[in-house]
Amino acid sequence: MRDKLYLFLYYLLQFLMATLPEFVLQKLGLIVAKITFHLNQKHRKIIDINLQLCFPEKDVKEREQIALKIYQNFAKFGLDCIKNRNATKEKILQKVHFDNEEILTQALKSQKALILTTAHYGNWELSSLAFAAKFGKMSIVGRGLDSKAMDKILSKNRTQFDIELIDKKGGLKKMLKALKNRRTLGILTDQDCALNESLRLEFFGKEVNYQMGASVIAKKTNALIIPAFIYQKAGIFHIKCFEAMDATLKSIEELTHYQAHCVEEMIKFKPDEYFFFHKRFRSFDANIYKG
Repeated sequence: MRDKLYLFLYYLLQFLMATLPEFVLQKLGLIVAKITFHLNQKHRKIIDINLQLCFPEKDVKEREQIALKIYQNFAKFGLDCIKNRNATKEKILQKVHFDNEEILTQALKSQKALILTTAHYGNWELSSLAFAAKFGKMSIVGRGLDSKAMDKILSKNRTQFDIELIDKKGGLKKMLKALKNRRTLGILTDQDCALNESLRLEFFGKEVNYQMGASVIAKKTNALIIPAFIYQKAGIFHIKCFEAMDATLKSIEELTHYQAHCVEEMIKFKPDEYFFFHKRFRSFDANIYKG
């Protein structure tokens, strides 16, 4: 029943996007986001707690403004995902600007294995499409959606332009093979995870478990790690890359701390672009999201 509801909503959105002008769609998306913001008390509370932990200097009004923008940005993100289905490379690249493209070109010229780490930040689904459209073959690591019907649709969208999808669960061999075959590997590293998959470190001054899988794989393959993030400014999507870190010169701990630092810097830069819906800080404080 749930799959049928998701499919109905998806095809309804497709129909609306095919028939309504762009400005009407954007207005409709903002209205839906605002209604959801006021009705979804559960996730508003999670967002507010996260914002208090990350930005203790911000008052209630400031946090509410950021939270509303998070909902609005997520609505825009959803609409854009549907737009990108079957899009050409040219159409994808027309709306994306690489802020410091030379970091990527130099890394690719080095002939070293390349791992791009990112977060649930901005329109992260678009960033892999843009990279593959401009620089070529890529493999991205993720997990399937709970809805099989929607997962099938999303997987089709994600695998355009020679993008390979690797299931996070049991996917280590495929990740290593991808790097061996000179495919760039993309990994989301920002969410909470189990102790045996993570490094304990400080994130916004709070102890968290931070995924170290990308660091471990980089050490195994002597790869370069480049943290890269996508954000929107004046109607254009920008992809910002941090400097490449060579795994042959750094420890797993140093590589993981670097990734966490880059995520923190991007959240400070534009907090409304981050997917603050998840309970990021629960590992070492079981009661933080209760009450």
